[in-house]
Amino acid sequence: MIVTSDASASAPAALTVRRARTGDVRAMRDLIEPYVRRRILLGKELVTLYEAVQEFVVAERDGQIVGCGALHVLWEDLGEVRTIAVAEGALGKGVGHAMLVDLEQRARDLGLSRLFCLTFETEFFGRHGYEEVAEQVVSQDVFAELLRSLDGGVAEFLDLAHVKPNTLGNTRMLKRL
Repeated sequence: MIVTSDASASAPAALTVRRARTGDVRAMRDLIEPYVRRRILLGKELVTLYEAVQEFVVAERDGQIVGCGALHVLWEDLGEVRTIAVAEGALGKGVGHAMLVDLEQRARDLGLSRLFCLTFETEFFGRHGYEEVAEQVVSQDVFAELLRSLDGGVAEFLDLAHVKPNTLGNTRMLKRL
């Protein structure tokens, strides 16, 4: 858990990043939806968010969920940062940064050495050490194994033709931890 304070307000408000709980899922969906409408994030059904709640962290300030993001393991050394969303009123206040730092630490704790993301926010991720990649970042053997996954995000990671209409023109980025 990460706790920071925002001294820009008259009274510092603590920002806490913690594991998501099932009671947070509807607030997470509400955070994600504006990004889906603007075609920045892919939509997720409520049931999918419940199924993946253990992958998510939330950022909370003054008892309100102001951000969410997920870490999805793709392979023994590789994970994906997914579905980072920040409330409109919390943009530019370190919420995304705090969640990404937490997700990266969770990745290290799991033994991952690389993180992938598919994003429009190239400047944000670039400031955090992610670099644009065009080539395949896994061996052919691992690629063949990943093809067996039913997860749509894995298909996006593999850059498979059948998901290209859904990837929204995002940039593929990678960070070595």
